[in-house]
Amino acid sequence: MNFIYERITYIFDPLHHLWEHEKMHRKISVLLVLFFLGSLVGIELKRQGMLPHSLAQFIPGNHFYAVQAAFTVVLILEVISLIFTLPCSFSRSVGKQFEILSLILMRNAFKALSQFPEPITFAGNEEAILHILSDGFGALVIFALLGYYYKIQAFASEETMRPTDLYSFVAAKKGIALILLAVFAFMGIDSVILSFNGSEKTDFLHGFYTILILTDILVVLISQCFQPSFWTIFRNSGFALSTLIIRIALAAPPYFNVLLGLTAAVFAILLTLISSGLFARHKKGHSH
Repeated sequence: MNFIYERITYIFDPLHHLWEHEKMHRKISVLLVLFFLGSLVGIELKRQGMLPHSLAQFIPGNHFYAVQAAFTVVLILEVISLIFTLPCSFSRSVGKQFEILSLILMRNAFKALSQFPEPITFAGNEEAILHILSDGFGALVIFALLGYYYKIQAFASEETMRPTDLYSFVAAKKGIALILLAVFAFMGIDSVILSFNGSEKTDFLHGFYTILILTDILVVLISQCFQPSFWTIFRNSGFALSTLIIRIALAAPPYFNVLLGLTAAVFAILLTLISSGLFARHKKGHSH
């Protein structure tokens, strides 16, 4: 098994380093700006009738779709970052998923703009405006709760394990992350091909979120092999439940998605506060 763990680490670590490198982030940011500007130009060319029909059929006619497309790319990049944080602690991985949830709510707010005519009018768009307010303020509150979540994580205690077990556990999660990267790439490419073939467009991200639910449960089960204590199992299972609530929020209609997202954030915070207190008492009890 050690040979397998070493090969997994040998493949994963360079990919992780490349993705997190500052130069890579700058290049991606520049490409994102160019993508947004290119989308605006393409939409305007279609509106002016300057594109061939074979190309124009794939391009929307509303400039606000460019905003939605740009935030979709940002979301895809964040999901990739989430995959790379999988080998980190449960608490860090859960925090990353709340970051994604807040971005998704922001994306939904901008997505509602695509329903507006040009120029923007208030009359007839009252429901869309309420959706924007709900998603926007929901993202803001989750952002604030996330800040508090990270703050209390700095003082939270986690059960330690032997260095050899820690290496094996992290390597196993790196192997899962590599599989997730391959699945994510396959689903993304398949979605693009289906779109260009004229099939009904599907948001492959929602399908991938279902895979992430199963992955969270798998990681919890694997963690029991290395951290078999009741306290750790309950804590890790609780974090997996909070991510499950997040996934349900992503599939929920407006207003309910915000309520479920806030519920997941409060649950994760309470779990951290309570489990930290229990861990402290548990350790004190064993020390006497």
